[in-house]
Amino acid sequence: MGYALNFNLIWRHFDKLWGGLLLSLELAVISIAIGIVIGLVLAVWYVSAGRVVRAVIAAYVEFIRNVPLILLVYLVFYGLPTVVDIAYSAQTSFIATLSLYSGAYLVEVFRSGLEAVPRGQIDAGKAIGLTPWQRLIHVRLPTMLRITLPALSNTFISLFKDTSVASVISVPELTYGAQWINFNTFRIVEVYLVVTAMYLLTGYALLFGLRLVERRFRAAR
Repeated sequence: MGYALNFNLIWRHFDKLWGGLLLSLELAVISIAIGIVIGLVLAVWYVSAGRVVRAVIAAYVEFIRNVPLILLVYLVFYGLPTVVDIAYSAQTSFIATLSLYSGAYLVEVFRSGLEAVPRGQIDAGKAIGLTPWQRLIHVRLPTMLRITLPALSNTFISLFKDTSVASVISVPELTYGAQWINFNTFRIVEVYLVVTAMYLLTGYALLFGLRLVERRFRAAR
């Protein structure tokens, strides 16, 4: 007798998936917000500082980009507390890890955006007497934001999917909810079909909303 699909048990525990989806979105939003701060600060330092600072920032970026996210999660959650007298929850640990992870990628995004600002705009700022700090705030950053917005949108959607890695340290996000239901009902096909649909629909909804924001910024140029 073949396998018969039965979604009744999945709907009975759907609150686990819905709560997990909301937590996944929360983790992604907090992490991208912190990652933007990290990436922006380091990108500004990179384009304006000396060789030593650039080397340190480049080392951070290369380390994060070449180490799997799941390994970083293990290092921060299990490894760091064993060598440093520090304690934090699994959720806090994952947010810190994902923020550092996104920050490394956003350094390159923002650096490229800053270097892509037309020289004429910077020279115009100098001509009207703006200080370097004023040129950064009023000229370079607004232009850089419009340039990098598509990459920033893609990074956020990628981070939303990356929140699934939090399940390995028992953060109750969407994938963890699916694992819980599978363990308790043994309906592996049904639960992962539902979760796949939830990831797809949420991802497309985010993409649609972010594309609207991008078009609005382009219209305001």
